[in-house]
Amino acid sequence: MDRDSAIELLKKFVKNDRLVKHCIAVGAIMKEIARELGEDENRWEVIGILHDIDYEIVGGDMEKHGIVGAEILKEHGFDEEICEVVRRHNHKIFGDYEKPVEIALQSADALSGLIIACALVKGGKITEITPKTVKKKFKEKSFAAGCDRDRIRMIERLGIDLTKLYEIAIRGLVNVRDELGLE
Repeated sequence: MDRDSAIELLKKFVKNDRLVKHCIAVGAIMKEIARELGEDENRWEVIGILHDIDYEIVGGDMEKHGIVGAEILKEHGFDEEICEVVRRHNHKIFGDYEKPVEIALQSADALSGLIIACALVKGGKITEITPKTVKKKFKEKSFAAGCDRDRIRMIERLGIDLTKLYEIAIRGLVNVRDELGLE
């Protein structure tokens, strides 16, 4: 499945514009991490886009989140690996992440909110965000408090330090800034 088809499928199940933008942002970061690691960029981007496909359906029930998403993807012909990554991404249930794609998804999911919050402070100008900006805000626990810093740090297990991750993620978000409503 290509990116546009993944977004189309996501929008069949997710109506909240902020959640759609979050998924697009996570997909953009996943694509750039895949590029850095020499992985399949399209596949990782699609996983990022579809990771929260069930969020509105389960109504925030974290016992079902991810599990229902995997079922939806299976019904739409996705392979077992993609379904399993989506099923297991719910860190409230799972946490023993070993596969690079799972680790990247944890980091991208948490980091997307932090970087977008940085951009909003700058008037929505994602192009003005630097790794230094993100590093400073990462240290401020009260800033974007819902962004789990431990999940972001998981990326270090793949040999990517946080400064490099910020650079990668910013690049990904700049590439989709129009879709995110950012400059």
